[in-house]
Amino acid sequence: MRIAIVSDIHGNRTAFEAVLADLRETSPDLILHGGDLADSGASPVEIVDQIRDLGWPGVAGNTDELLFNPKSLTDFANQSPMMQPLVPIIEEMAAATRDALGTGRIAWLAAQPRRQILASMALVHASPDSAWRGPQHTASDTDLESVFSSLGRSIAVYGHIHRPYIRRVAQLTVINTGSVSLSYDGDRRASYLLLDDSEPGIRRVEYDLDRELENLSASRFPHADWIAKILQSAGPQMP
Repeated sequence: MRIAIVSDIHGNRTAFEAVLADLRETSPDLILHGGDLADSGASPVEIVDQIRDLGWPGVAGNTDELLFNPKSLTDFANQSPMMQPLVPIIEEMAAATRDALGTGRIAWLAAQPRRQILASMALVHASPDSAWRGPQHTASDTDLESVFSSLGRSIAVYGHIHRPYIRRVAQLTVINTGSVSLSYDGDRRASYLLLDDSEPGIRRVEYDLDRELENLSASRFPHADWIAKILQSAGPQMP
């Protein structure tokens, strides 16, 4: 069985369309989404509507939770002092996304589960206990095993950190899908995971970045210039 997991689209319609085209080529039997669908991009409505229409099962991400539970950002920032200066900016962006989506789409995001379990694989957004905190790609084998072994599956998949990797830890394989948008690993291309009979591979997909930058500019999305910097650099940037 071939399973694709597509995570962290962040309202980037151009990248998502390129991934959909690649999925038609790879032709998986099942496609799951890993959350963070709408916020921080020019096309939140289009992405949510398309995922709903496609009927992909998935999980709620932290920026999804931010939309239906704004207090989750405050709770996270209170435990992460480095986040404090960014809170007003993130809140302004989330408010714009919330207004665009409307109550029905936000209710659909709120109904997404925290995990998906399928045979030998488990999918979460960041970790089994939190959509906001997940191990970085530099985490030790011991840390990865500590975080994901509770899922009780031989393959643990997550998104959130925007850095794809595959790591085998004792009897556990931990995989990060990477992100469709806002890559942090220096590679501007979209990323998703393809499991072919449990054998993992990261797919990287070219898309028209200039077109998406034009979409961002036309959208008048708050702090679009910050999003554009991240897209262009394929790495974390300050506003």
